Amino acid sequence: MRIVQRIFLGGLIVFAAIQFIRPAKNDAPAGPDDLAVKFPPPPEVKRMLETACYDCHSNHTRYPWYAQVQPTGWWLARHINDGKGALNFSEFGSYTAHRQAKKLQAISDEVTEHSMPLKSYTWIHRDAIFSEPQIKMLADWADSLAEKIEPAP
Repeated sequence: MRIVQRIFLGGLIVFAAIQFIRPAKNDAPAGPDDLAVKFPPPPEVKRMLETACYDCHSNHTRYPWYAQVQPTGWWLARHINDGKGALNFSEFGSYTAHRQAKKLQAISDEVTEHSMPLKSYTWIHRDAIFSEPQIKMLADWADSLAEKIEPAP
């Protein structure tokens, strides 16, 4: 039984020690290149973007309580960095017009196909699950803005 106690105590010490190794917070304020600043969406679309997209696709994340527990915080940080690598609403205005239009078309496709937000996100963030009319509103807005930024030939 002593070996089990030592393994448990060792695991507890490692778990306690890793709590001091924390990833940097993703909490910069919105700047002039933010999508909502550069291309202000209608209030409902803005709310939807902030609710379902900005946590992973911007420089400002609303962290849940469990982000304070490692290694979960590390997993979330990696997930956020991956999301920002694919699309960062905080830097949207710095993208070329072509890239902006492509990203907006991708937003429309992803929400219409129910690929975004991720199921793992909506398990916890139930307010990020949208009705079909809300999805249509978001997709129509993204398509319309893409067309304004880069009209089809």
